[in-house]
Amino acid sequence: MARTAADTAETIPPQAPPQGRIRRENVERILKAAERVFAEAGCAGATMADIAERSGLPKANLHYYFGTKEDLYRAVLDNILRMWLAPIGSFAPDADPAAALTAYVTAKMEASRTRPHASKVFANEILHGGTQVERFLAEDLKALVDAKAAVIDGWVAAGRMAPVDARQFLFMIWAVTQHYADFDVQIRKVLGRRSLTRQDFAAMTAEVLRLVLRAAGLPESQASEPQASEPSPDPVPSTP
Repeated sequence: MARTAADTAETIPPQAPPQGRIRRENVERILKAAERVFAEAGCAGATMADIAERSGLPKANLHYYFGTKEDLYRAVLDNILRMWLAPIGSFAPDADPAAALTAYVTAKMEASRTRPHASKVFANEILHGGTQVERFLAEDLKALVDAKAAVIDGWVAAGRMAPVDARQFLFMIWAVTQHYADFDVQIRKVLGRRSLTRQDFAAMTAEVLRLVLRAAGLPESQASEPQASEPSPDPVPSTP
């Protein structure tokens, strides 16, 4: 992508001057507002005026920090991908498979609960051809999935989990966890809910975990066992 959230939102040192804090807070407000507007209207239907109104900031601020609507859209996508990809760092060769899968699924479900608009923005982008993330998907994401699939294959080869097609296994986890954000209207109607509560998500997360761990041939009890050490998350590549 031409400009990313990382490019736009400068790294703020611990003792940042007030202006640095203001910039960071404004960028976060704009990205949050834009995420919702893009989810509701799509990139084509959204306007900078709509996003400015939602963020509570002057339209001029949006152009100052991001330039054009397209730059802001790319920054939103970059921000979403960083949020989604960071939890897969729990997949490490020496990690406990049940604990790593539990941490990953739980993080993905929590993202669907707290950032449903993020999932909708990304889904809409993919449904329209994924032109803004095509290079990222083909290069950076492919490399990351290849690396994590190799970890899963290693767990299988060591007899630490049941044989699975590692890439299909990851696709399945993505599909199930993101379903609760992308199709929340359908879920609410079928369940007869006006909204999905924290308790609803806790129950749904538990069921998704049961399915994932069973597919991996892992007892659910293993998921609660603490790991000897918490692996450091992999660096998340920026979108091109």
